[in-house]
Amino acid sequence: MSDTSDIDVDVASDALSDKHILVAISGGIAVVDSVRLLRELRRHGAKITVVMTHSAQEIISPLAIEWASQSQVITDWEADMSQLDVVDAVLVCPATRHTIGCHIHGILDTPMQMALSAARGRNLPMLFIPSMHNSLSKDVVTDDLCEELENFGHDVFWGDEQEGRRKQPDVVQIIGLLCHLINSNLPNRKRVALTLGATRSAIDSVRWVQNTSTGKTGFDIAEYLYRMGHKVTILRGIVSVNSVLSSQDIRECTEPETMLSELVNISQSENPPHAWIFSAAVLDYTVVNSSENKIKSGKDNFSIELQKSKKHIDIISKSCVNDLKIGFKLESGYTKQELIQSSLNSLKNNRLDAVIANHLENVNDGPVRAYWVDTEGTIIDLESNFSIAKVIEKRLSQVSDD
Repeated sequence: MSDTSDIDVDVASDALSDKHILVAISGGIAVVDSVRLLRELRRHGAKITVVMTHSAQEIISPLAIEWASQSQVITDWEADMSQLDVVDAVLVCPATRHTIGCHIHGILDTPMQMALSAARGRNLPMLFIPSMHNSLSKDVVTDDLCEELENFGHDVFWGDEQEGRRKQPDVVQIIGLLCHLINSNLPNRKRVALTLGATRSAIDSVRWVQNTSTGKTGFDIAEYLYRMGHKVTILRGIVSVNSVLSSQDIRECTEPETMLSELVNISQSENPPHAWIFSAAVLDYTVVNSSENKIKSGKDNFSIELQKSKKHIDIISKSCVNDLKIGFKLESGYTKQELIQSSLNSLKNNRLDAVIANHLENVNDGPVRAYWVDTEGTIIDLESNFSIAKVIEKRLSQVSDD
């Protein structure tokens, strides 16, 4: 039996499961990132077909591309191109200006241009990732070409300017956006507001009362929902990790009061969320009369007064009665039954649709990461953050747009 361990990839999500992606690779030094790009596609379940230009083949071998994609690589007209009839989306990465120009003007001089033209005719989602020196990227003709791509309904994703060129974005960012664009066409895509991270309350100008949360679970959920085509607004408290997807709408709210204010503003906006996910660790008590200056050290002790803070869930639940609302319940030292009962109480008292119930002891190391508890009496064991994200997305997708 042959060893296949070197071609395996870790599953990151199922966002591209059953999706057939055509990856068009044109020339340019960014071609060297193609192996990483193709493996990232596979991490999200995509089936891949690759078409390469001759200039791309001069930089990287088609054998390396075949290994990374575990699929056929089309390099010339003699190849069988019938599999392109079942493509769901196209990723052109890197996209040289020559490739963009030929596509816009319908010049079918390569198998790649034939495939791109056919995809345009079928109105498939197409994402172009330009990569070029500043002398080209800042040319007004380049602007015109990219504007024309968007007029065709295609998407263009530029990377940041570095070392005199517009480099290709990170492959995780590229595939995250591709997932979002493809899955945005699924039914019942929603606008979601999600809180995450810890919050704090000032004692003085340098000291704070703060609870504990890395923000990782919230980001994992937000990223999965984004990849599945939902529009997510993140209200971020204090975190020790960050989103790997820069295209997310992230608003910093480090104090309970600012987070609540932002929640209320969003709820009253022109296009308010359909759903609310409260994964942030919000302080139950905040400091009364914090000092604007640093309290002098040297005293043996000093005391601070705390007051009960407003419950974000209560306020949003009262004003957004018909929206889907999912809370998080963290307890320590509880039995499973006690934790479930605490969650059931939270469902009733806070007018929630579902609760993700956590044992503090199992957050980082336990056979069950959390439990899904909802108003219909359903209780589901969740083994990982991915499991949490999937069950939330499933519930979210069941909510109609009416």
